Amino acid sequence: MKKVILSSIILFAVSCKDNTTQPNKEPEIMTRGNQITVPETHPVFKKIKTQVIIEQEHSDGVVSAGTIQAIPNHYAEIASPFSGRIIQSFIQLGQHVSAGSPLFEILSSDYFSVQKDYTDALNDVQLAEKNYRRQQDLVKHGVGIQKELDEAETDFKNKKTSLSNASSALKVYNSKGGGIGSPLVVRAPINGEIISNKIVNGQYLKGDADPVIIIAELSKVWISGDVKEKDIRFVNKGDQVSVKVSAYPDSNITGKVYHINEVVDEDTRSIKVLIECDNPDRKLKPGMYATVNFSTTPEKTVMIPVTALMQQDNSQYVWVKTGKNQYTKRSVTTGETDEKTVRITSGLQPGETIMTEGGIYMPDAK
Repeated sequence: MKKVILSSIILFAVSCKDNTTQPNKEPEIMTRGNQITVPETHPVFKKIKTQVIIEQEHSDGVVSAGTIQAIPNHYAEIASPFSGRIIQSFIQLGQHVSAGSPLFEILSSDYFSVQKDYTDALNDVQLAEKNYRRQQDLVKHGVGIQKELDEAETDFKNKKTSLSNASSALKVYNSKGGGIGSPLVVRAPINGEIISNKIVNGQYLKGDADPVIIIAELSKVWISGDVKEKDIRFVNKGDQVSVKVSAYPDSNITGKVYHINEVVDEDTRSIKVLIECDNPDRKLKPGMYATVNFSTTPEKTVMIPVTALMQQDNSQYVWVKTGKNQYTKRSVTTGETDEKTVRITSGLQPGETIMTEGGIYMPDAK
Protein backbone atom coordinates (compact mmCIF):
# COMPACT_ATOMS: atom_id res chain seq x y z
CA MET A 1 0.00 0.00 0.00
CA LYS A 2 2.87 2.32 0.85
CA LYS A 3 4.48 1.61 -2.53
CA VAL A 4 1.30 2.57 -4.38
CA ILE A 5 1.05 5.90 -2.50
CA LEU A 6 4.75 6.71 -3.17
CA SER A 7 4.37 6.01 -6.89
CA SER A 8 1.34 8.28 -7.08
CA ILE A 9 3.26 11.10 -5.43
CA ILE A 10 6.18 10.73 -7.90
CA LEU A 11 3.84 10.70 -10.89
CA PHE A 12 2.05 13.78 -9.56
CA ALA A 13 5.36 15.65 -9.09
CA VAL A 14 6.54 14.78 -12.62
CA SER A 15 3.18 15.88 -14.03
CA CYS A 16 3.39 19.23 -12.24
CA LYS A 17 6.93 19.79 -13.54
CA ASP A 18 5.90 19.17 -17.14
CA ASN A 19 2.97 21.57 -16.86
CA THR A 20 5.11 24.46 -15.49
CA THR A 21 4.83 27.53 -17.77
CA GLN A 22 8.15 28.21 -19.70
CA PRO A 23 9.24 31.88 -20.21
CA ASN A 24 8.87 33.27 -23.77
CA LYS A 25 12.12 32.97 -25.75
CA GLU A 26 13.53 36.35 -27.15
CA PRO A 27 13.10 36.58 -30.96
CA GLU A 28 16.34 36.59 -32.95
CA ILE A 29 17.53 38.85 -35.79
CA MET A 30 17.23 36.70 -38.89
CA THR A 31 20.13 36.66 -41.34
CA ARG A 32 19.90 35.45 -44.91
CA GLY A 33 22.85 36.15 -47.16
CA ASN A 34 23.44 39.90 -47.05
CA GLN A 35 19.98 40.60 -45.70
CA ILE A 36 18.76 40.86 -42.14
CA THR A 37 15.28 41.10 -40.63
CA VAL A 38 14.82 42.71 -37.22
CA PRO A 39 11.63 41.64 -35.39
CA GLU A 40 9.70 44.49 -33.83
CA THR A 41 9.84 42.73 -30.47
CA HIS A 42 13.64 42.58 -30.50
CA PRO A 43 15.29 45.15 -28.14
CA VAL A 44 17.53 46.41 -30.97
CA PHE A 45 14.48 47.42 -33.04
CA LYS A 46 13.94 50.51 -30.88
CA LYS A 47 17.54 51.62 -31.47
CA ILE A 48 17.17 51.72 -35.25
CA LYS A 49 16.66 55.05 -37.00
CA THR A 50 16.28 55.53 -40.73
CA GLN A 51 16.45 58.35 -43.24
CA VAL A 52 15.41 58.82 -46.85
CA ILE A 53 18.34 59.82 -49.05
CA ILE A 54 18.05 63.14 -50.89
CA GLU A 55 20.51 65.05 -53.06
CA GLN A 56 22.02 68.14 -51.48
CA GLU A 57 24.06 71.09 -52.65
CA HIS A 58 27.64 70.38 -51.64
CA SER A 59 30.92 72.18 -52.16
CA ASP A 60 34.22 70.32 -51.90
CA GLY A 61 36.56 72.54 -49.96
CA VAL A 62 40.26 72.49 -50.87
CA VAL A 63 42.59 73.41 -48.02
CA SER A 64 46.20 74.46 -48.47
CA ALA A 65 48.96 75.62 -46.14
CA GLY A 66 50.66 78.80 -47.27
CA THR A 67 53.26 81.39 -46.40
CA ILE A 68 52.69 85.15 -46.48
CA GLN A 69 55.16 87.13 -48.56
CA ALA A 70 55.58 90.66 -49.83
CA ILE A 71 54.63 91.33 -53.44
CA PRO A 72 57.96 91.52 -55.33
CA ASN A 73 57.45 94.93 -56.95
CA HIS A 74 56.29 96.25 -53.55
CA TYR A 75 59.52 95.16 -51.87
CA ALA A 76 63.07 96.50 -52.14
CA GLU A 77 66.37 95.57 -50.50
CA ILE A 78 68.80 98.50 -50.53
CA ALA A 79 72.55 97.93 -50.53
CA SER A 80 75.34 100.41 -51.20
CA PRO A 81 76.23 100.53 -54.92
CA PHE A 82 79.85 101.45 -54.05
CA SER A 83 82.32 100.80 -51.29
CA GLY A 84 82.44 103.80 -49.00
CA ARG A 85 81.64 105.34 -45.66
CA ILE A 86 78.14 106.39 -44.56
CA ILE A 87 78.12 110.00 -43.42
CA GLN A 88 74.40 110.60 -42.87
CA SER A 89 71.12 108.70 -42.53
CA PHE A 90 67.75 110.25 -43.33
CA ILE A 91 65.42 107.49 -42.17
CA GLN A 92 64.37 105.46 -39.14
CA LEU A 93 62.70 102.10 -38.64
CA GLY A 94 58.96 102.15 -39.38
CA GLN A 95 59.12 105.39 -41.34
CA HIS A 96 57.04 105.74 -44.51
CA VAL A 97 59.00 106.94 -47.53
CA SER A 98 58.12 107.85 -51.11
CA ALA A 99 59.96 106.80 -54.25
CA GLY A 100 62.94 109.15 -54.64
CA SER A 101 63.17 110.02 -50.95
CA PRO A 102 66.80 110.20 -49.65
CA LEU A 103 67.81 107.25 -47.46
CA PHE A 104 71.47 107.84 -46.69
CA GLU A 105 74.65 109.55 -47.95
CA ILE A 106 77.90 107.73 -48.63
CA LEU A 107 81.38 109.01 -49.53
CA SER A 108 83.00 106.78 -52.14
CA SER A 109 86.07 107.16 -54.34
CA ASP A 110 84.41 104.89 -56.91
CA TYR A 111 81.49 107.24 -57.08
CA PHE A 112 83.90 110.18 -57.48
CA SER A 113 85.20 108.47 -60.64
CA VAL A 114 81.68 108.27 -62.05
CA GLN A 115 81.19 111.96 -61.26
CA LYS A 116 84.47 112.85 -62.96
CA ASP A 117 83.54 110.90 -66.07
CA TYR A 118 80.29 112.84 -66.26
CA THR A 119 81.99 116.23 -65.73
CA ASP A 120 84.68 115.45 -68.30
CA ALA A 121 82.06 114.35 -70.83
CA LEU A 122 80.06 117.54 -70.20
CA ASN A 123 83.15 119.72 -70.81
CA ASP A 124 84.01 117.77 -73.96
CA VAL A 125 80.52 118.31 -75.36
CA GLN A 126 80.71 122.04 -74.71
CA LEU A 127 84.06 122.33 -76.49
CA ALA A 128 82.93 120.16 -79.42
CA GLU A 129 79.79 122.24 -79.82
CA LYS A 130 81.79 125.48 -79.91
CA ASN A 131 84.11 124.06 -82.57
CA TYR A 132 81.15 122.81 -84.61
CA ARG A 133 79.39 126.22 -84.48
CA ARG A 134 82.65 127.95 -85.47
CA GLN A 135 83.15 125.68 -88.49
CA GLN A 136 79.54 126.30 -89.53
CA ASP A 137 80.15 130.07 -89.39
CA LEU A 138 83.39 129.80 -91.40
CA VAL A 139 81.74 127.77 -94.17
CA LYS A 140 78.80 130.16 -94.20
CA HIS A 141 81.17 133.09 -94.91
CA GLY A 142 83.15 131.18 -97.54
CA VAL A 143 86.39 130.87 -95.61
CA GLY A 144 85.85 127.42 -94.10
CA ILE A 145 86.43 123.91 -95.44
CA GLN A 146 83.50 121.51 -95.71
CA LYS A 147 85.64 118.56 -94.64
CA GLU A 148 86.54 120.25 -91.35
CA LEU A 149 82.87 121.08 -90.78
CA ASP A 150 81.92 117.42 -91.29
CA GLU A 151 84.65 116.30 -88.89
CA ALA A 152 83.51 118.84 -86.28
CA GLU A 153 79.92 117.65 -86.63
CA THR A 154 80.93 114.00 -86.19
CA ASP A 155 83.05 114.86 -83.16
CA PHE A 156 80.15 116.78 -81.61
CA LYS A 157 77.78 113.82 -82.06
CA ASN A 158 80.30 111.40 -80.52
CA LYS A 159 80.85 113.67 -77.53
CA LYS A 160 77.07 113.92 -76.96
CA THR A 161 76.86 110.13 -76.98
CA SER A 162 79.62 109.91 -74.37
CA LEU A 163 77.81 112.48 -72.22
CA SER A 164 74.59 110.51 -72.49
CA ASN A 165 76.38 107.35 -71.31
CA ALA A 166 77.98 109.18 -68.38
CA SER A 167 74.63 110.72 -67.44
CA SER A 168 72.98 107.29 -67.54
CA ALA A 169 75.63 105.96 -65.17
CA LEU A 170 74.64 108.60 -62.63
CA LYS A 171 70.95 107.84 -63.09
CA VAL A 172 71.58 104.18 -62.32
CA TYR A 173 72.43 105.29 -58.79
CA ASN A 174 69.45 107.63 -58.68
CA SER A 175 71.85 110.54 -58.40
CA LYS A 176 71.09 114.07 -59.43
CA GLY A 177 74.73 114.72 -60.26
CA GLY A 178 76.40 117.25 -57.98
CA GLY A 179 79.98 118.43 -58.07
CA ILE A 180 82.98 116.16 -58.01
CA GLY A 181 83.59 114.99 -54.47
CA SER A 182 79.98 115.33 -53.35
CA PRO A 183 78.57 112.25 -51.55
CA LEU A 184 76.23 109.82 -53.21
CA VAL A 185 72.67 110.14 -51.96
CA VAL A 186 70.99 106.72 -52.07
CA ARG A 187 67.25 107.11 -52.64
CA ALA A 188 64.17 104.94 -52.19
CA PRO A 189 63.13 103.11 -55.38
CA ILE A 190 59.52 102.54 -54.22
CA ASN A 191 56.88 103.87 -51.87
CA GLY A 192 56.71 101.94 -48.63
CA GLU A 193 57.70 101.48 -45.03
CA ILE A 194 61.20 100.94 -43.65
CA ILE A 195 60.90 97.43 -42.17
CA SER A 196 64.63 96.89 -41.68
CA ASN A 197 67.33 99.52 -41.04
CA LYS A 198 70.96 98.57 -40.36
CA ILE A 199 72.43 101.99 -41.14
CA VAL A 200 75.05 103.26 -38.70
CA ASN A 201 76.58 106.67 -39.30
CA GLY A 202 80.31 106.34 -39.94
CA GLN A 203 80.27 102.66 -40.86
CA TYR A 204 82.21 101.51 -43.89
CA LEU A 205 80.31 99.44 -46.44
CA LYS A 206 81.77 97.26 -49.14
CA GLY A 207 80.25 97.26 -52.59
CA ASP A 208 79.21 93.59 -52.26
CA ALA A 209 77.80 93.97 -48.72
CA ASP A 210 74.36 92.66 -47.76
CA PRO A 211 71.37 95.04 -47.93
CA VAL A 212 71.27 97.59 -45.12
CA ILE A 213 67.69 98.80 -45.66
CA ILE A 214 64.50 96.95 -46.61
CA ILE A 215 61.44 98.83 -47.84
CA ALA A 216 58.06 97.12 -48.23
CA GLU A 217 54.61 98.30 -49.19
CA LEU A 218 52.39 95.84 -47.32
CA SER A 219 48.88 97.17 -47.93
CA LYS A 220 48.58 94.10 -50.17
CA VAL A 221 50.44 90.80 -49.74
CA TRP A 222 50.70 87.45 -51.45
CA ILE A 223 50.13 84.06 -49.88
CA SER A 224 52.06 81.29 -51.56
CA GLY A 225 50.33 77.93 -51.18
CA ASP A 226 50.66 74.43 -52.63
CA VAL A 227 47.58 72.71 -54.05
CA LYS A 228 47.67 68.97 -54.69
CA GLU A 229 47.60 67.93 -58.33
CA LYS A 230 44.31 66.06 -57.86
CA ASP A 231 42.61 69.20 -56.47
CA ILE A 232 43.90 71.85 -58.89
CA ARG A 233 40.78 71.44 -61.07
CA PHE A 234 38.80 73.15 -58.30
CA VAL A 235 41.03 76.27 -58.28
CA ASN A 236 40.67 79.05 -60.85
CA LYS A 237 42.27 82.45 -61.27
CA GLY A 238 40.09 85.12 -59.67
CA ASP A 239 38.39 82.71 -57.21
CA GLN A 240 37.61 84.11 -53.78
CA VAL A 241 39.31 82.29 -50.89
CA SER A 242 39.20 82.55 -47.11
CA VAL A 243 42.41 82.82 -45.11
CA LYS A 244 43.14 82.01 -41.47
CA VAL A 245 46.30 82.82 -39.53
CA SER A 246 47.01 81.54 -36.03
CA ALA A 247 47.88 85.03 -34.78
CA TYR A 248 44.32 86.24 -35.49
CA PRO A 249 42.05 83.17 -35.27
CA ASP A 250 38.84 85.24 -35.11
CA SER A 251 39.63 87.45 -38.11
CA ASN A 252 37.79 86.82 -41.38
CA ILE A 253 40.40 87.41 -44.07
CA THR A 254 39.55 87.03 -47.75
CA GLY A 255 41.74 86.92 -50.80
CA LYS A 256 41.69 86.21 -54.49
CA VAL A 257 43.63 83.69 -56.59
CA TYR A 258 46.21 85.82 -58.43
CA HIS A 259 48.30 83.23 -60.26
CA ILE A 260 48.42 79.45 -60.78
CA ASN A 261 51.82 78.06 -61.67
CA GLU A 262 52.15 76.16 -64.93
CA VAL A 263 54.57 73.57 -63.53
CA VAL A 264 53.87 70.65 -61.19
CA ASP A 265 56.43 69.97 -58.47
CA GLU A 266 57.47 66.40 -59.21
CA ASP A 267 58.50 65.67 -55.62
CA THR A 268 55.27 66.78 -53.91
CA ARG A 269 52.87 66.46 -56.90
CA SER A 270 51.55 69.90 -56.07
CA ILE A 271 51.18 73.23 -57.87
CA LYS A 272 52.14 76.63 -56.52
CA VAL A 273 49.21 79.07 -56.22
CA LEU A 274 49.51 82.77 -55.33
CA ILE A 275 46.67 84.47 -53.46
CA GLU A 276 46.52 88.25 -53.21
CA CYS A 277 45.07 89.70 -50.00
CA ASP A 278 44.31 93.25 -48.91
CA ASN A 279 46.23 94.04 -45.75
CA PRO A 280 45.13 97.54 -44.62
CA ASP A 281 45.93 96.95 -40.94
CA ARG A 282 49.29 95.27 -41.72
CA LYS A 283 48.19 92.20 -39.73
CA LEU A 284 49.55 89.83 -42.35
CA LYS A 285 53.32 89.90 -42.09
CA PRO A 286 55.82 88.27 -44.47
CA GLY A 287 56.90 84.91 -43.13
CA MET A 288 53.64 84.10 -41.32
CA TYR A 289 51.99 80.75 -41.96
CA ALA A 290 48.40 80.74 -43.19
CA THR A 291 45.65 78.24 -43.95
CA VAL A 292 43.87 78.88 -47.24
CA ASN A 293 40.39 77.48 -47.95
CA PHE A 294 39.43 77.38 -51.62
CA SER A 295 35.65 77.15 -52.05
CA THR A 296 34.46 75.19 -55.07
CA THR A 297 31.29 75.42 -57.15
CA PRO A 298 28.41 73.64 -55.34
CA GLU A 299 26.99 70.55 -57.03
CA LYS A 300 24.20 68.05 -56.34
CA THR A 301 25.46 65.06 -54.40
CA VAL A 302 24.41 62.40 -51.86
CA MET A 303 25.40 63.16 -48.27
CA ILE A 304 24.65 60.78 -45.39
CA PRO A 305 25.30 60.96 -41.62
CA VAL A 306 28.63 59.47 -40.57
CA THR A 307 26.71 57.25 -38.13
CA ALA A 308 25.19 55.40 -41.11
CA LEU A 309 28.56 54.33 -42.50
CA MET A 310 29.91 50.96 -41.39
CA GLN A 311 33.45 49.63 -41.81
CA GLN A 312 34.50 46.08 -42.57
CA ASP A 313 38.18 45.43 -43.25
CA ASN A 314 39.09 47.87 -46.04
CA SER A 315 35.55 48.37 -47.34
CA GLN A 316 32.64 50.53 -46.25
CA TYR A 317 28.96 49.76 -46.35
CA VAL A 318 25.50 50.91 -45.24
CA TRP A 319 22.26 49.13 -44.38
CA VAL A 320 19.57 49.87 -47.00
CA LYS A 321 15.92 49.24 -46.11
CA THR A 322 14.50 46.79 -48.65
CA GLY A 323 11.31 45.67 -46.90
CA LYS A 324 9.35 45.84 -43.68
CA ASN A 325 11.95 45.53 -40.93
CA GLN A 326 14.34 44.21 -43.58
CA TYR A 327 17.74 45.69 -44.45
CA THR A 328 20.35 44.80 -47.05
CA LYS A 329 24.07 45.35 -46.68
CA ARG A 330 25.45 47.44 -49.57
CA SER A 331 29.01 48.55 -50.29
CA VAL A 332 29.53 52.27 -51.00
CA THR A 333 32.33 54.53 -52.16
CA THR A 334 32.91 57.67 -50.12
CA GLY A 335 34.37 61.09 -50.79
CA GLU A 336 34.98 64.06 -48.52
CA THR A 337 33.83 63.91 -44.92
CA ASP A 338 33.41 66.27 -41.99
CA GLU A 339 32.33 65.85 -38.38
CA LYS A 340 28.71 64.99 -39.19
CA THR A 341 28.33 63.94 -42.84
CA VAL A 342 30.14 62.00 -45.52
CA ARG A 343 29.79 62.24 -49.28
CA ILE A 344 28.75 59.10 -51.16
CA THR A 345 30.17 58.94 -54.68
CA SER A 346 28.66 55.56 -55.62
CA GLY A 347 26.40 52.87 -54.17
CA LEU A 348 23.32 54.88 -53.19
CA GLN A 349 20.54 56.67 -55.05
CA PRO A 350 18.22 59.47 -53.95
CA GLY A 351 14.91 58.10 -52.62
CA GLU A 352 16.40 55.03 -50.95
CA THR A 353 16.08 54.61 -47.17
CA ILE A 354 19.11 53.77 -45.06
CA MET A 355 19.70 52.89 -41.43
CA THR A 356 21.34 55.94 -39.83
CA GLU A 357 21.54 54.57 -36.27
CA GLY A 358 21.62 51.03 -34.92
CA GLY A 359 24.00 49.56 -37.49
CA ILE A 360 26.56 48.68 -34.85
CA TYR A 361 24.08 46.21 -33.33
CA MET A 362 23.55 44.31 -36.58
CA PRO A 363 25.14 40.87 -37.05
CA ASP A 364 27.80 40.46 -39.75
CA ALA A 365 25.88 39.78 -42.92
CA LYS A 366 27.79 38.13 -45.76
